Amino acid sequence: MMRWKCTVAYEGHAYSGWQSQTHGDSVQEQIESALKHITGNKTRIVASGRTDKGVNAAGQGFHFYSDRMMKERKWMGAINAFLPADIHIMQVERVNMHFHARYCVREKQYDYRINLGTYDVFTRNSVFQCPYPLDVERMQIAIKKLEGTHDFTGFTASGTSVEDKVRTITEASLTVDETGQFLTFTFAGNGFLYKQIRNMVGTLLKIGNNRMQVEQIDLILEKKDRQLAGPTAAPNG
Repeated sequence: MMRWKCTVAYEGHAYSGWQSQTHGDSVQEQIESALKHITGNKTRIVASGRTDKGVNAAGQGFHFYSDRMMKERKWMGAINAFLPADIHIMQVERVNMHFHARYCVREKQYDYRINLGTYDVFTRNSVFQCPYPLDVERMQIAIKKLEGTHDFTGFTASGTSVEDKVRTITEASLTVDETGQFLTFTFAGNGFLYKQIRNMVGTLLKIGNNRMQVEQIDLILEKKDRQLAGPTAAPNG
């Protein structure tokens, strides 16, 4: 039995998220179905993390086991042949049995992109089309308050089963492209809670729209109260 590591990119608007669901289509189900076509057996894949409904991925990792011996590029081509056009395997590597897609993760990075310009139908599934002006400087000050090790209970969706909500964010930044039209929120860290990124972005958008003070970030972290934070940002960013 051999272990294979894959890197996948996908556009998530047509799917219920990464993880297999009782109802609804998922990215995981699509990939496992493709592997079954190749191996003839149900093959379970283990991912580095999960994404919500509608969220995109540029380089998500997962692994699977198979006793079928093929070259790495042959695996990549075979899996892609059975996948829809909005899911694509970027790389396949044979790894040793100590590798685990989830537990060997050193860092994860989430980018959230916003279009402040005219509505763009061509990027509507990968960039949030913001209909109101934003104060970038206010958001750049506020986002830095999220760096470091904190209890992020106040930015976690209700109903999560995770008890330990302490995470470390090594980078939290907001950049603007040269046209001033596209903003990118970047968060890097050792892991994130359910909808944590989208809840933080939703809060930053309220700050940028002058509907919330910059200091609200400190209060949310201190009080650990989700009701003090902003709404969950749309998944397409």
